[in-house]
Amino acid sequence: MFGTNILDERKSLRVLIVAPSMDLLGGQSIQAASLLRHLREHAQLQMGFLAINPTLKGFFGQLQKLTYIRTVVTSIAYICGLIVTVPKYDLIHIYSASYLSFLLAPAPAILIGKLFGKKLLLNYHSGEAEDHLRRWKRSALPIMKLVNEIVVPSEFLVRVFSKFNLTPRAIHNLEDSGRFKFRNRLPLRPVFISNRSFEWHYGVDKVLRAFSMIQKQIPEAKLIVAGDGPDRTQLLQLAEDLDLKNTKFTGRVGQEQMAALYDEADIFLNASTVDNQPLSILEAFNCGLPVVTTAPGAISDMVTHEQTGLLVSSDSEDELAQSALRLLMDENLANTIVNNAREECGKYTWEQVGHDWWQCYQAICNCEDVAFIDG
Repeated sequence: MFGTNILDERKSLRVLIVAPSMDLLGGQSIQAASLLRHLREHAQLQMGFLAINPTLKGFFGQLQKLTYIRTVVTSIAYICGLIVTVPKYDLIHIYSASYLSFLLAPAPAILIGKLFGKKLLLNYHSGEAEDHLRRWKRSALPIMKLVNEIVVPSEFLVRVFSKFNLTPRAIHNLEDSGRFKFRNRLPLRPVFISNRSFEWHYGVDKVLRAFSMIQKQIPEAKLIVAGDGPDRTQLLQLAEDLDLKNTKFTGRVGQEQMAALYDEADIFLNASTVDNQPLSILEAFNCGLPVVTTAPGAISDMVTHEQTGLLVSSDSEDELAQSALRLLMDENLANTIVNNAREECGKYTWEQVGHDWWQCYQAICNCEDVAFIDG
C-alpha cells in the first residue's frame, strides 16, 4: 500500500511529467518521452504529460507564428494548462534547463505545484548550471529550494549544485539502446558524424575545422553533420569558406532516422565547450562508433581516455583531427574503445535507470513499501 499521506486508499501514484514536447527536439524532450513510455507500463503509476511548448490551433495558433508574440501566447497557454492539470496529480516531475528558460518553464510549474500542495521533483539538465546559479541566484535558488527533490543526470552536476548548498540526486540519462544497431566497423573508414544542436557551445564549428584538416590528408573523407539551430547560417558559410567536400548537412533529424545516419558513419566527433551528459555520445557507444570528444561537464565521467573514447582539449581543432586520424591508423585502440564503450552503456539502460527513478519517487512520496516491477 502506498503511503496514505499522499494517496489515501488508492494503489497508484499519479505523476505528471512537465517537459518540452518532441516539437522542441533535444535531450530533454527525448529523455522525457523515453521515461514516460517506460513508466506508463507500470500498474503502480498513472502517468501524465504536459508540454511546456503547447501547440495551439486557430487564431492562437496563428499568433504562435509571430516573433515575440509567440512567447507570450505560448506562456499563457502553458500556465493555464498547469492550473488545470496539476491538481489531478500527486507528484509533478519537472524538466529544467537554465537561464530564462528556467523562469519561463520550470518556475511556473514549481510555484503552481506548491500552491496546490503537490510533491515536486526538479529534473535539471543544463551543463551551464554553475553560471546559471551564480548569475541568477536571487531568482533561481529560492525557487529550487521549494521542491522536494532535485535530480540531475551526472555526478558533475551534483558537484556543481553542492557549491550552492543544494544536494541533488544523480540519476543517469536513459539511453534506449533498442533504437540503435551495433555494428563492428573495423577497419574504420574515414566517415565521420557530428550530432549536436547548432549553438556556439556545442562546437560544431570546431568539428568543421578539424574535418578540414583531416580532408587535407584524406581527400575522400566524409562528414555527416546532423542537427539544426540558431548558428545554421554561419556553419554553412564556414563549410563553404573551408571548401569542405563530401560534407552533408542533414538538418533536424528525428529519432527514427538518426539510427540510419549513425549506421552510415564510422567515427563520432564532438567539440562542445559547455556540456553535461550528451545523449549523442551514449548513442554512438551503442552503435559501435568510437568517440573523439572534448571533455566539458560530465563528459569526462562518461568517457575514459583511450578506454571508452579519446579526449582532446576544448581549444584545439588540430588535436581533434589528429585523434580522429589516430583511430584510423590504430585498429587495436579502436577495437578496445568500441568494446569498452559498449559495456559502459549498461549504466544507462532501463534496468538500471528505471529502478533509480522508482526509488526516487518512493522517497518523495513515502511509498517505500511498494516494490518496483519491471514492465
